[in-house]
Amino acid sequence: MVDNGLVDEVIRRLMSGKEADVYVVRCGGEIRCAKVYKEAAKRSFKQAVHYQEGRKVRDSRLARAMAKGSKFGRKQQEDTWQNAEVDALYLLAEVGVRVPQPYCCLDGVLLMELITDETGDVAPRLCDVEMSTEQALEDHAIVIRYVVRMLCAGLVHGDLSEFNVLVDEYGPVIIDLPQAVDAAANNHAKSMLERDINNITNYYGHFAPELLGSHYAQEIWSLYEDSELKPDTELTGHFEENTKAADVDAVLDDIKAVFAEEQERQARLRELE
Repeated sequence: MVDNGLVDEVIRRLMSGKEADVYVVRCGGEIRCAKVYKEAAKRSFKQAVHYQEGRKVRDSRLARAMAKGSKFGRKQQEDTWQNAEVDALYLLAEVGVRVPQPYCCLDGVLLMELITDETGDVAPRLCDVEMSTEQALEDHAIVIRYVVRMLCAGLVHGDLSEFNVLVDEYGPVIIDLPQAVDAAANNHAKSMLERDINNITNYYGHFAPELLGSHYAQEIWSLYEDSELKPDTELTGHFEENTKAADVDAVLDDIKAVFAEEQERQARLRELE
């Protein structure tokens, strides 16, 4: 990026994570951050294959190469992993989720907005923030609203916790999205959503213990499965599991009725021949 004139100066390394190193950089008169993705062999992101399940690759040739695990295929797999974050950042900004603004992604480096506090310093992560009960309840509601908007847009963060949320003067900002999963196509989406929400709720629950008895994850997923979840759905945090046993005999009777009806239809067709 320096060679291409996109970055004028690397100021310092901000942090080193399990899938990338992040640097503070200067671009002309602006201070931004550059996320340098680690190679797959050097990432410590566990069970990455679970996150990639259901990701669509339009080019069938690329999809075959990725499935075979060839050198070219592994390169495309890396590009897909990195581009997933860029795509997610643009999509989520459009649906009202606060995320850093991306500028470009080139050769494994994502250049994006640096989130700062009111003094211009790098904004702290949620895990480093102390707050009142009132603030915890307010910010928890904001993050849950972001999770809902993400799900309505078809995504689950998949690794959301107090370590992947920044807090500036306007509130929480969601970061780290290369592992975001397709809610409809990934079989692990439900469990990942539950983990995301439980992580966030447990953290805010340190400051607002009343949150610890809530059931937002089950409520949100139930509404999503019933196609009743909207970006601004009013949530209660309550959920009652349906413990009523399924009527197996009734289900079998329905299956038999459908089978008998199909047999009759086939018989009528044979008579017409």
